[in-house]
Amino acid sequence: MMYGFEWDPSTPLTYAQSILPILLVGLTVTLQAAAAGFAIALVLGLVFALMRRSRFAVVSWGTAFVVEFLRDTPLLVQLFFLYYVLPDYGIALPAFLTGAIALGLQYSAYTSEVYRGGIEAVPRGQWEAATALNMSRWQLYRNVIIPQMVPRILPTMGNYLIAMLKETPVLSVVTVLEMLGLANMIGENTFEYLVPLSMVGVLFLILTLVCSAGVHRLERALPKAGIPMR
Repeated sequence: MMYGFEWDPSTPLTYAQSILPILLVGLTVTLQAAAAGFAIALVLGLVFALMRRSRFAVVSWGTAFVVEFLRDTPLLVQLFFLYYVLPDYGIALPAFLTGAIALGLQYSAYTSEVYRGGIEAVPRGQWEAATALNMSRWQLYRNVIIPQMVPRILPTMGNYLIAMLKETPVLSVVTVLEMLGLANMIGENTFEYLVPLSMVGVLFLILTLVCSAGVHRLERALPKAGIPMR
C-alpha cells in the first residue's frame, strides 16, 4: 500500500489500473518540479543574458564564468551539492525546493544563451532607431527587443522545457518521489517492474507530445497577436 492505494498484481490490466492513481500522484510532483524549475530558468537565464551584455568587464566575464560552470557540470553533482553540502553551512532546504532550484540553475545556463542569441538576432537598425527616439534602456527592451526576441527563441525554449521534464527523475536521488521514483518503489514491493516502468514511459511520452503541441500552437498564435515571427 502507498498513499492509501493498494495494488493488485494478479493480471497486468488490474495491476496497471491499481497503480495508476499512485503514478498520477508522481505525475503531479513531476509537473510541479518542472514548472518551478523552468520558471527559475526563465528568470535567471534572462538576468544572466543581460549581465553578459554589461559594459563592465568584471560583470560580463564573471557572468560568463558562472554560465559555463553551470552548463559544464552535471545536474546530479549540482543537486548533491545543494542537498548534502549546503546543510553543513546552515542552509537546509526541503528536497522538492532543492530539486527545483537545481533544475532551474542547470537550465538557466542554457536559457541565457538562448536569450543572448535572440537579443543579438534583432537587427542593428532597431537598436539605432530606439536610440534615435531617445528611448530608455527599459523602454528599448520592453517595446522593441523582447517582442522581436520571443518568437525567435520560442522553439528552443520549448525543447528545453521538454528536456527538463525528462530530467525530473534525477530528483528521486534526494527523496523527491516523482513518477519514476514511485514506479521503482512499486516494482520493489511487487517484484514486477514491466508494467509500472512502461506506464511511466507512456506518461512521459504523453507529456512531451502535449508540450510540443502547445509550443507549436503558441508559435502559430503569435503572428495573430501582432508579434512578428521574423
